[in-house]
Amino acid sequence: MKFLQRDRDVCEELLPGLADRLAEVPFDRLESPESSTIPLFRDHGGTNLLVPRAFGGIGASALEAVRVIRALASLAPSMAVATAMHHFSVGMLYAVGPLYESTTDIRASVLDVLAKNRLLIASGFAEGRSGRGILSPTVEAREVPGGYLVTGSKKPCSLSRSMDLLTASVAVRGDDGATEMGLLVLPADRPGISVHDFWSTFPLVAAESDEVRLDDVFVGAEHILRTPPNAAEKLDELNEAGVIWFQMIIAASYTGVASALVDLVLRNGRGSAAERAQLCLLIETAAFLVEGVARRIMDGDLGNDCAAASLFTRFSVQDIITRTVGQAVEMLGGMAYIASPKIAYLASAAQAIVFHPPSRTSMSEAVDDYFAGKPLFFS
Repeated sequence: MKFLQRDRDVCEELLPGLADRLAEVPFDRLESPESSTIPLFRDHGGTNLLVPRAFGGIGASALEAVRVIRALASLAPSMAVATAMHHFSVGMLYAVGPLYESTTDIRASVLDVLAKNRLLIASGFAEGRSGRGILSPTVEAREVPGGYLVTGSKKPCSLSRSMDLLTASVAVRGDDGATEMGLLVLPADRPGISVHDFWSTFPLVAAESDEVRLDDVFVGAEHILRTPPNAAEKLDELNEAGVIWFQMIIAASYTGVASALVDLVLRNGRGSAAERAQLCLLIETAAFLVEGVARRIMDGDLGNDCAAASLFTRFSVQDIITRTVGQAVEMLGGMAYIASPKIAYLASAAQAIVFHPPSRTSMSEAVDDYFAGKPLFFS
């Protein structure tokens, strides 16, 4: 089978025409601040990839999703990274939604209209903040007559300039000063929400990863989903499921970016047959590791051990990508590197996988404890 063929076939089946449209656009335009990739993603139904079919979406399986994500990332890295948190947020919304049906009409307000309107969701979860868990609150809500005032900031926040909805974990502060975690689901055009320049480096500039600020944004009670008293244990399970999906999607995205470099080596016939085979084996190993997590999800294995496996997969994929990128750049050669900015761009973009939480260093003690028999704790 031709390199990336399986992934591209699944992408064409679920999002017809999107890969071909991306391939028609010059790479420097795809990855520029004026890129049209996010509108293309929306127009071809990419927003609905993980929306369940019962809600009008495509309902891709976890395995189908990682193959689509890898294929798209090999063509448009910024788009894939930008929409990774959209996919994550979609998964979380449809997972937690049933928990809140007794306290808010989330079906009518969000779940039933998401697919129909092809809405894009930006995520204000704690990604990017040192020492914070992925689902740790980055914004705070305080009760006022008729609703809440929400304040906080997320930087970087992908899709910041294209988002229709903003989701975030939120610390709801009561009159006694105590806080509880809720889930904020808010239209992005609300007064008090603003976007500010933040991303200053050239790789992944088209991901719209700028700062989103919320300054005393007034929201009604229906926009903050507060945890029902009997749902704490279920939320713990959902937190672990969230970690699994996040690590899997991120690993698939950057495997796709590195795959673009391997594809360049193969298309240009660089190196010997043995060297090209070794390069393919490296990146396919990363892809198979990610698919292994996807298959565990499909088997309903979403507990702490799978959460640990998803993290170990992400760390292993990081190492594989580092080796793959170095070997591919060397095989492409110095003259190609000088002549084509695409090579340097892909090499730099692929390495950004190491910046997603949690870091290897921050998890060292937790991993040590896990292999001593304790559950893996995600800080």
